[in-house]
Amino acid sequence: MNDNIADFGLDTATLAGPLEHRLGALREAGFSQVLLQARDLAAHAGGFDAAVAAVKASGLRVAALQSLRDFEGLQGPLHDYKVDVAKAMLETCRALGCRLLVVTSSTAAAQPGGDVDAMARDLRKLAMLAVPMGVRIAYKAVAAGRHVNDFAIAWDVVSRADCPNLGLGLDACHALGACTPLDTLDDIDPEKLFLVQLADALSEAPAGGGHALEVFPGEGMLSARLAELVVRLDRLGYRGAYGLSACNDDALQLPPARVAQRARRAAEWLAEDVLRRSMPLPNLMRLRGAQAD
Repeated sequence: MNDNIADFGLDTATLAGPLEHRLGALREAGFSQVLLQARDLAAHAGGFDAAVAAVKASGLRVAALQSLRDFEGLQGPLHDYKVDVAKAMLETCRALGCRLLVVTSSTAAAQPGGDVDAMARDLRKLAMLAVPMGVRIAYKAVAAGRHVNDFAIAWDVVSRADCPNLGLGLDACHALGACTPLDTLDDIDPEKLFLVQLADALSEAPAGGGHALEVFPGEGMLSARLAELVVRLDRLGYRGAYGLSACNDDALQLPPARVAQRARRAAEWLAEDVLRRSMPLPNLMRLRGAQAD
């Protein structure tokens, strides 16, 4: 294993094939941790217990389980239903030995108003449910969020909730695509930033909604700004995990080992060229030149 990339993990949604093959590809590429999708376990051909056993047998640490959606700001039966879903996902975290559950900002049309204090109360309730499991909650803004679609707003909600095991998840590609000023990061307590997810983009998000063509860091048009963001977070004192992803149809049509190697090159670029954790390698062209292999 390369110690320089020990805090980088790969999102399993980026890879095709059975769970065991994807985990093996990550391990062979030199990763020591993984970001799991809950559906990886629920859809496993051998059942949930077999999926958990496969993850444990891989030797990979589960950096985060993704994602609890549309949780905060609901009322009545919808709220009760989501609490039951949350409890099940926390049990999954415990079964995996995973210490972090990602919660994405609600996109539900049923979410009333935009009461930040009400959302904070819901997230505080979730965090308290997670305490006996030894699990932390990372609240992440998504572009389609009904009331929380920017990490600065998500940080406001987390701050109001004021719970030790509740923090922020940062989707860097979304933040940069939304042109959120990087100075806003200075307002965030690095101890309350629990996860940073990194992806690049080969195009801008299409007009009228949708997603940009996502690639690994260093392969797209956001590379320079991603590098600036990562350096800024490092200087602020962030020492948590970085999750890499490149969720696109092309990646899902390639052997997982090949995609995992691309992720490895991205992790090395970030660790060695951007964060300067060892002798600097030439520059961004080293990464891009490798794509022609």
